[in-house]
Amino acid sequence: MGAFARRSPRWYTSPVFDYTPKARRRPRRWRRLAPVLIGVLAIIGVGSAVAANGPFRPIASGQPGSVAAATGSPEPSTVRLPGPSDEPVSTLTPTPEPTPVPSPTPPAVASLTGYQWPLPNGRLTQPFGPSPWGGSLVDGKAFHDGIDLATFCGDRIVAAHDGVVLAASRRYDDDIGWVGSLERYKARLDEKQLWMTLPIVIVIDDGDGYRSIYAHFSKVEVKRGDTVKAGDFLGYEGMTGHASGCHLHYGLFSPLETATFGMDPGVAKRMKLPLQQIARIDPLQVLPPRPQDQPSSSPSGSESPSPSASFVTPDPSQEPVLAP
Repeated sequence: MGAFARRSPRWYTSPVFDYTPKARRRPRRWRRLAPVLIGVLAIIGVGSAVAANGPFRPIASGQPGSVAAATGSPEPSTVRLPGPSDEPVSTLTPTPEPTPVPSPTPPAVASLTGYQWPLPNGRLTQPFGPSPWGGSLVDGKAFHDGIDLATFCGDRIVAAHDGVVLAASRRYDDDIGWVGSLERYKARLDEKQLWMTLPIVIVIDDGDGYRSIYAHFSKVEVKRGDTVKAGDFLGYEGMTGHASGCHLHYGLFSPLETATFGMDPGVAKRMKLPLQQIARIDPLQVLPPRPQDQPSSSPSGSESPSPSASFVTPDPSQEPVLAP
């Protein structure tokens, strides 16, 4: 107690840390020095690695082999970042322009073979071409788009070429080359019950890029889907469809044809038909020549079609009926 009594009274009011012995404050100094020591050891380790691998060489970006030379590992794909002066490099392979595919065209008429006369003993009463009896328009003039052949009512009509029957009734319009919709036309026929006023028609796909149209039958003996050979019996000569006499209207066209024939605008509007149909070719170009294949002549010598054996263009005063 004597020693404590001789100390200054300040000892009792000193902060607690002044009372702590020096030996207990030393660990705090090691805590401050530990990061410094770790850094020194890291620098020494890096220096040893560089000394073992040789002098440091910077890797030049964009130089082939630089990565492999510096690291000794297989070289990956070189990646170059674009700089201010670099031009952009497209990595997309340009798509080649598709080769234009030519549109299919109808076979040349001169290449067509295997045709024979559909009415073997028929007289040519109306040729192909401009005619007041024509139901089509070419260059603004009435045009007969097939040939008319006549013998007598009930004569036998045969196939002009091998083929497959597409239509054999009064419902043939889908197969004769109209350019446009027929929905309004068919609806009109349904509404007015006019189907029986149309001609009985056979349409045959001849298998050579062309179709044969046979019209005005009194009765047919084939049906849709039948396969026929040239000379096979099809039906009987008649005058259905407002014709003025028994005859056969024979037409020929290619669905691949792009040329068109016109339709009288007044008739088309009244019957709700398209204004165009695929152009026809002259059947005389494919049928075997015959000496008698000349149209009827008037006494004056000028050609004059016989109305008794050709389609009569619908009169505006009566219900118009379309011939193929």
